[in-house]
Amino acid sequence: MTDKQAQTIIRNGSKPSIKGPGSWFTGAVRIDSLFQMEEPGRTGGAIVTFEPGARTHWHTHPLGQILVVLSGVGWTQCEGGQRSEIRAGDIVSCSCGKRHWHGAAATTAMSHFAVTEMLDGKNVEWMEPVTDEQYEAGPLITD
Repeated sequence: MTDKQAQTIIRNGSKPSIKGPGSWFTGAVRIDSLFQMEEPGRTGGAIVTFEPGARTHWHTHPLGQILVVLSGVGWTQCEGGQRSEIRAGDIVSCSCGKRHWHGAAATTAMSHFAVTEMLDGKNVEWMEPVTDEQYEAGPLITD
């Protein structure tokens, strides 16, 4: 990148939406990948939209993850913890290497802006699906 190209503008709509793959998600999910910095940068971001009941599989991020809830109501849970309700305007910080999942509430869609960083070419490790029992288990933290 030369001094005259010190900024890159990625135009809205320049990347197609994709269906969230079944190896990463349960239910109907759309991913709108917004950016992935070129090395030495490591940050990437996407808007992920979950239909009611849709969610990620269990997964971890080597350098953590930030979620900014854009619309709707969702749930998130770290392994061993309780489910928490998340709403538009909430920000979720997922710790490095902590196993977790997130997605829409059972009856309401949810969209979030997800930001991660690459480490050794990876920003996520996908694991097994969150079962319906895990998705619905235990009390829900709403405050």
